[in-house]
This record gives sequence, C-alpha cells and structure tokens, in this order.
Amino acid sequence: MDDIVKQAIAKWPNVPDCYGWLGLDARGDWYLRDDQVQASGPFAGGTPASKGSVLRHVQLLAFIHRNYACDARGCWFFQNGPQRVYVELDAAPWVWRLSPDLSIASQGGHAARYLQCLVDEAGRVYAETDLGLGLVHSLDVDLVATAIERGDWTETAVKAADLPQRYGFVRSPQALLLPGSAPGARPA
Repeated sequence: MDDIVKQAIAKWPNVPDCYGWLGLDARGDWYLRDDQVQASGPFAGGTPASKGSVLRHVQLLAFIHRNYACDARGCWFFQNGPQRVYVELDAAPWVWRLSPDLSIASQGGHAARYLQCLVDEAGRVYAETDLGLGLVHSLDVDLVATAIERGDWTETAVKAADLPQRYGFVRSPQALLLPGSAPGARPA
C-alpha cells in the first residue's frame, strides 16, 4: 500500500466504505459504476449497461493495482486514500496473463506462482496461485491447452458457483449489505 494512502487512513480514520462503484471484469479491465449504472443491474452477469465505464488512465490503474487488497471477509477492495472502495468481481479477484514459458502475472503485473489449473462447467480456465485464484485471460487459454497437452499442467473440473467459498472470496461485496440498506458512500 502506498505511504500516502497509509497517511490518509491515519488522518481520516472514519471515512465510510464505498460499495458498487468499482468492478473488475473477466478480462482484467476495471469499470467505474455510477448510481445510474448500478441501478441497471449487477456487475457480474448483468447487461453491458450495468458494467459502467472502463478505466483507461494509466496512472489511476497503477494506483489501483498498488492498493488492491482483501479484507477478512474475502471482499476485495481498492484503498483510495482513507476510503475503502469495494470491488464487484465478474469472475475472480485476479485475471492472469500467461507468457509462453507459462509464467503468470496478474492484471496489475504482480508475478504469481502456479499451483493448479481448474476448468468450470462453461469451459472457463482458472489458475490457483500463491496469490490466490484467478481467471486465465481468454487470450491465454491456448497456452494452458498446450501446457495440459504436454503434461506440464493438469486440469481439475470445478463448478464456478463453488469457487468463492472454496477460495475465500466474495464476488459482490455490495450484495452482503443488509436488504434495504444504502449501497454505501460515493467515492471520495
């Protein structure tokens, strides 16, 4: 976490958490979701209109990646100064990019060590790593297929619905809020 973020938390310790305003899709893209977008449906499994606006600002993305973490409940968040912005996940907390040598890096460039390969009922490929579970980017599934054919990786069949509990993550922190409660603060 950035030092400036730690300083902001110490200076303003009671800033309310933010829910529903940030999403990570299955291709590793980050989306900003305003009130109107959130009202149009859930991030995961919703319509294109419920995704929001893709973030492209390089420095903002780097800041998000440096300050991306998980709480004790398994909810992933971006620590935006003193405010914790919880992330709606399309599939998993990480989206892995593979190199031809099968080295793995996250959507933010964090290196990870491969542990096992999982394939769900829809054919989506996940990799469990020392950083946790992530979906393999669709452009890299061919590398996984080659690794399986060579015997470098072995696939295990899983049900997508079982992954959050099995790997300790929450796809929609916003859904954990009590029925009828406000969706959370606006981003600072």
